[in-house]
Amino acid sequence: MSTSPRTPRVRARRSPVVLIGERLIEVLIHACGLSAVILVFSIFAFVFREGFTMLGRLDWGQFLGSIEWYPSSHSNVRYGTLALLAGTASVSLGAMTVAVPVGIGAAVFVSEFCSGRLKEVLKIAIEVGAAIPSVVWGFIGLVIVNPLLIDLFDAPMGLNALNGALLLAMMCLPVIISVGEDALKAVPDSYREAAEAMGATRWQMVVRVLLPAARNGLLAAVLLGVGRAIGETMAVLMATGHAVHLPTSPLDSVRTLTATIAAELGETARGSDHYQVLFVIGMMLFAITFVINLLADLIVRGSRR
Repeated sequence: MSTSPRTPRVRARRSPVVLIGERLIEVLIHACGLSAVILVFSIFAFVFREGFTMLGRLDWGQFLGSIEWYPSSHSNVRYGTLALLAGTASVSLGAMTVAVPVGIGAAVFVSEFCSGRLKEVLKIAIEVGAAIPSVVWGFIGLVIVNPLLIDLFDAPMGLNALNGALLLAMMCLPVIISVGEDALKAVPDSYREAAEAMGATRWQMVVRVLLPAARNGLLAAVLLGVGRAIGETMAVLMATGHAVHLPTSPLDSVRTLTATIAAELGETARGSDHYQVLFVIGMMLFAITFVINLLADLIVRGSRR
């Protein structure tokens, strides 16, 4: 039995210029990835350096458990952040209460129930909403939402936690919708086809197949929204009333951690105790976001198992 001779495999030779170009591109990609990590650690190092000397001199019981924030008092200086923490939590939780169901529902609609020109128009509108500056949202809270809340709830003042929560919900929606839609689109079409082959309706397919399959991506969308809500500054500074006390209802004026830093950092002497305490608050914000991301990572790993 005759065997046909094997044809030798010819390797395409690449010129040295192409090899050097590919190597440069690889180095550039690695540098871009490392630069993001270095930038985050550099920011944390700067914040930690400015507030480090105050860590050992703070009365942590008063700092975390008192609602008295009087950093400029001449006779009795007090740094109590409990009211600031409560204001941040109330505004952020209120925003997520509105943004998460609306955002996930809008992502499902855009991904599964919308097509053609309407889908393109909605996606453009979502991107435009993400590009609106926070100071513009603050003006909306002052001019539109403020009198609206006074008329609807007969509140003495419309600059309160509810106002800030509504603005933050509107600001978080584009992020949640965009990332949520990408997560739903990443689900293989075979999942949809299998569900339809078994006689499932479209809603049954969404609830029992798509949402469980895309839960990791949807969780990432929600966490990005939470991070946007906690880290937002200008809108909550303009819309929440900026009052330091524990809120007892959504119609109470509050002050957040970020708004406190933005309002007071420019008026303090560099290196003073007040200046360093504001950086300690910045370290608290870093710690809060780290805990949120850590919990999310644990939830994602548990769901994968």
